Amino acid sequence: MDVPLPHLDRPFDYLVPDTLDADARAGVRVKVRFAGQLVDGWLLERVAESAHPRLAYLEKVVSPVPVLAPEVAELARAVADRYAGSLADVLRLAVPPRHARVEKDVTATDPTGADATPPTAADSAAPASASVDAGPAASGPVDPRGWRDYPAGPAFLRALTAGRAPRAVWSALPGEDWADRYADAVAATVAGGRGAVIVVADARDLDRLDAALTAVLGSGRHACLSAAAGPARRYRAFLAARRGDVPVVIGTRAAMFAPVERLGLVAIWDDGDDLHAEPRAPYPHARDVLLTRAQLAGVAALVGGYARTAEAQLLVETGWAREVVADRATVRARMPAIAPTGDDPHLARDPGAASARLPSLAWTTARDALRADLPVLVQVPRRGYLPSVACDDCRAPARCPHCAGPLALPSAEGVPACRWCGRVAAAYACPECGGRRLRASVTGARRTAEELGRAFPGVPVRTSGREEVLATVPAGAGLVIATPGAEPVAEGGYGAVLLLDSWALLTRADLRAGEEALRRWLAAAALARPGPAGGRVVVVADGALAPVQALLRWDSAWFATRELAERRELGFPPAVRMASVTGVADAVADLLAGTRLPDGAEVLGPVPADEGRERMLVRVPRARAAALAGALHAAAGQRSARKAADPVRLQIDPLSLF
Repeated sequence: MDVPLPHLDRPFDYLVPDTLDADARAGVRVKVRFAGQLVDGWLLERVAESAHPRLAYLEKVVSPVPVLAPEVAELARAVADRYAGSLADVLRLAVPPRHARVEKDVTATDPTGADATPPTAADSAAPASASVDAGPAASGPVDPRGWRDYPAGPAFLRALTAGRAPRAVWSALPGEDWADRYADAVAATVAGGRGAVIVVADARDLDRLDAALTAVLGSGRHACLSAAAGPARRYRAFLAARRGDVPVVIGTRAAMFAPVERLGLVAIWDDGDDLHAEPRAPYPHARDVLLTRAQLAGVAALVGGYARTAEAQLLVETGWAREVVADRATVRARMPAIAPTGDDPHLARDPGAASARLPSLAWTTARDALRADLPVLVQVPRRGYLPSVACDDCRAPARCPHCAGPLALPSAEGVPACRWCGRVAAAYACPECGGRRLRASVTGARRTAEELGRAFPGVPVRTSGREEVLATVPAGAGLVIATPGAEPVAEGGYGAVLLLDSWALLTRADLRAGEEALRRWLAAAALARPGPAGGRVVVVADGALAPVQALLRWDSAWFATRELAERRELGFPPAVRMASVTGVADAVADLLAGTRLPDGAEVLGPVPADEGRERMLVRVPRARAAALAGALHAAAGQRSARKAADPVRLQIDPLSLF
C-alpha cells in the first residue's frame, strides 16, 4: 500500500471480486480499504490461497495497464532494504504518477497493449532476439574504433554483443566524446538482442547522449526519462519502455528504475555528481541502484567518468568490476599542458601569485590563447556577482541584521541583500567597527566576467551558469565564464582553461572535498585541446596538493586509490557502511534506544545538524550493512506504530556526513 509508515511496509492480502478479475493483474494500480479509508496500492501477485481467514475485497483497479514490472518490484524491494526505507517510498520513485490522457492515447493506438500478458519466466528463457528488435544495430558487430585507445575497450564491446555481462569502471581520456562511447556500448548491447538503461546527471548530458544514440541506433529506438520533461512526456516515455516499444532508456536519476525488456546493460556517467543522489526518502544513489540491478539481473555494468570516485575504485579493488583505462603514452598525447600557480618556480617569478586571484601565469596563458584566435574557458566555483562581502575596514563578514545570514551584492550598482531571508540592507553598518564600506570576500561568475571583460577589451565574453547554461560556443577568440557543471563545449576545444578560486573547493568541510574538486577540474580540463595542439590549463593552487597532483598527471585512479586507503584507515564510506540518524535530540535517542544494533556497530556523535536538530552516526563493517539497515527500519516501524510525534530521518551512506 502507498502508505508512508514503516510498520506497514509489508504486503497485504485482499480478495479479488469477479468484476475485477480480468483487470486485476500483477503490476496494476489499485485502491483498497484500509483502516476505514481508501488508499492507493500496487497489486504485486495473484495467489489461490491466503493464510488469513477474513479478507476484504479490492475496491477498484485504477488502471488495467500493468505499469510495475516484476523485475522493478524486486529491485525496489532490494533498494528499500539497502537504504532502511519502505517499499512504497521506492515505488514512488520507480513509477511516475499516472497520466490518464497519455495512458488512454497509448492504449488506443494498440488496443491489445493494456491486455497483453506480462512476460513470464518461460518467456525470459527464450532467445533474446525473440522480443527485442535490434534494428540497424543488429546487422553486424559494432565498430570498436572509438574504444581502441583503451586496451580493454574492444573486448568490452565484444562481450556485450555476445550477450555476456562484463562490468567495467571506465576512465575517459581528455577530449573524449563520452556520449559516443556510451552509444557504442548501447549499440553493442542491442546488437546482441538486449536492452540498456543509461543514467546521466542533468538535462545537458541527456541531450548530448540523446543525439549520440539517435545517430547510432536511429530515431525512435530509445526513450528519454526525465522529471524535467513534464508529467505527460515522462509518462509516455515510461509506457513505451514498459510495453517493450524501445530497447533502450536513457535519462536522469528518474530512469534508474526504468523497465526494459531483456535488460543487458546498466550504465552511469559521472557517478560523482551529487545530482545522482535522490533527495527524497529513502535517498538512494543512482550508482548503487544500477549496481544492485546489475547484480540481481546478472547484466553488464559500466561506471564512467573523467574522474573516479572512491566507490568506483572499491569495485575495482574487490574484483567486482574491471578498469578500462588508456596507457600512459596515450594519456600524455591527449591531455593538455597543465600547470599550477602555487609551486616554488612560479612563486619565484611571481611572488604575488600566492594571493592573486588571477596570477600572471593565468593571465598570460589566456592572452596567448586569445591572440591565437582560440576560446578561453574560466571556471569559477561560485555563481552571482559578489556572493559574500565583508567590512572594508575591519574585514568582518557582513551579516544580515535580521537573520544573521550572509549579505551579497547582486551587481556593481546594487545594494547588499541577505542570501537567506532576501531583506535589503541598504543602510548597513558594521557592528564591529561601524564601517559602511564593503569589500568582496568571494567573487562570483558575473563579477569575474566583468573584470575579464575590462582586462581583454574587444573580446566577446559569455557566461554559463544556473541562470543560462550554454551547450556549445563557436570557435574563435572569446572568453567563457562558467560555474562547475555548466561548461559548454567549444568547437575544436579551448585554447586555455583557467581554474580559479581553488580554495573554495578544497577548503570545504566535507569528506569528499578533494574528490569533488578533482572531478570538477577534470571535467573542465577535458574540454581543452591536446597539449601538442596548443591546449593549456592553469589551476590556481599549490602543485603539492594531492588533487592538484592527480590533475597534473591526469591520474584520477591514483587519487581514488589514495582516497579509499585513507577512508579505510579512518573508517568512512565506502570502506564501511555508515547510517545517519537526524532529528531532535529526544527522537534520535528514542530511535537508537529501540534499535538492536549488529555486533561491531559504533555510535558516533551527536553533532549539530540544522534547525535545532542533531545527528548521530552509526558505523558498521560492510559485511553487516544489511543487518544495520534492517535494525534501523524495524526501530522506525516501532516508533511509527506508537505514533511518535517527532520525525527522524534515516540515511545510509549520505554524501554529506558533517
